[in-house]
Amino acid sequence: MIFQIISMQKIVIAFLFLAATRLNAAAQELYVYTEPASNMPAHSISAKLTGNFIAKNQSADNRFMQRYTPEVMIGVNKKLMWHIGGSFADMHTRNLRWESVYTYLKYRFISVDDVHKHFRMAAFADASYTRSPFEFDEVSLQGDKSGVAVGLIATQLINKLAVSATISHTQVLDGSRNDKALYTPERNYQSVNYTFSAGYLLFPRNYTDYRQINMNLYVELLGQQTLDRSTHYWDLAPAVQFIFNSTSKINLGYRFQLNGNMERMSKESWLLSYEWAFLNALKQRK
Repeated sequence: MIFQIISMQKIVIAFLFLAATRLNAAAQELYVYTEPASNMPAHSISAKLTGNFIAKNQSADNRFMQRYTPEVMIGVNKKLMWHIGGSFADMHTRNLRWESVYTYLKYRFISVDDVHKHFRMAAFADASYTRSPFEFDEVSLQGDKSGVAVGLIATQLINKLAVSATISHTQVLDGSRNDKALYTPERNYQSVNYTFSAGYLLFPRNYTDYRQINMNLYVELLGQQTLDRSTHYWDLAPAVQFIFNSTSKINLGYRFQLNGNMERMSKESWLLSYEWAFLNALKQRK
């Protein structure tokens, strides 16, 4: 039933990304839309700028919309990673303006390493504040809602393939949650989120030098079930990634809805991001 509603064009796009199949050895774990259980190198800092774009014919307001998210990521140690960032957007207003701030902590508590493979598990917590108005059914802390989230991640790497699964719970912290007003339809304030991600290291075939360009291909399945009302969605997000000199990377992704019954800002969007890593930036000098 799900696949009956997907256009042939979207299926072709997804499989072209996959068939055309890190800043460290596990490059195929650097997912574009989700986080793996692995962390960035300890004592390192990364700066990242992400752009999310919704075409005019794909938006609820029938206009081109954009969101830019600058972010700093810190490898505190081999087990703990910290993100802090914000967003500027015109998705909830006609003018591009400052929109939100957020922070994210991830702690890796299981690491089983072997030759050319490993298994990792991590727990994370996320918090955000936005000044955007409360709109749409989707529970999203990426500039759209203020709230908190907690979750677990499990990631398995085997040779050039990495698969990862995430489950999380989100609570929206909005003033309307405690007022006496009756909203029609009822607002969503809490959700369970599921993701399944696969990444494949396509190039280089044989790793001989850190200056070789890495090309990684990803397909990610992103789902949400709200708990206030019986609304949900399932999205598919194919993506391609290039890593240069083991310190910088470019991501390009396309996300579209497979199935769902909630009112959303858009059922399709594009992502483009650039990240630069400063390895051992926080390492104490002797």
